[in-house]
Amino acid sequence: MTTAKDLFIIAMDPGSKPSVGQGDLSLALAGAELIDLIEAGAVTVDGDRVVPGAPPALDDGLLSEAEAGLARQAPHERIEDWLWRRGRDLSAAYQTALEEAGELTRKRDGRLPFGPERVEPADTPARRRATERWEEREPVLAALAAVVGIDGERSEDESDLDDEAVTTVVAVVHDAVMELEAVRQRRSIENSAFANLWRGP
Repeated sequence: MTTAKDLFIIAMDPGSKPSVGQGDLSLALAGAELIDLIEAGAVTVDGDRVVPGAPPALDDGLLSEAEAGLARQAPHERIEDWLWRRGRDLSAAYQTALEEAGELTRKRDGRLPFGPERVEPADTPARRRATERWEEREPVLAALAAVVGIDGERSEDESDLDDEAVTTVVAVVHDAVMELEAVRQRRSIENSAFANLWRGP
């Protein structure tokens, strides 16, 4: 399992409060993939740029897809641009992949057989591994989870991270999530103003 899959499992856990928005989670998943690629030696970070290295042997389909999509020509892609490009609908891609692998299960809310469905992690070794990393507050997983608001407020404190490139990625993920939240708030204000216009005095 990868950091991205562990993060997705933690985010889907019924005990995770509050629930994480798909946009926020997609950006964090893209960041987690980039961190996994850094740790695999597939990329390095030069300032705010993602510099691909020699393609490594990766045993994860989504991570291999991420590596194959790296911009290999100079000037290389900015981390922020990578997050927005790779992160598009990424949470849905992880949900599909994990459901197909039997790592997620669908359950009905409430006692009614026709109640709304929810998706949550199945009791598998992968879930137990993700939970163990989470309970140990593994620095990378904890930092990315904090960015999307799992287990407390979003935080910019990456003091437990001992790798400069990883710290940079987490900081850029945080900024991207903040930018997405600002867009949401602006749209909410615009929609409210539009509704008031139609409602009249």
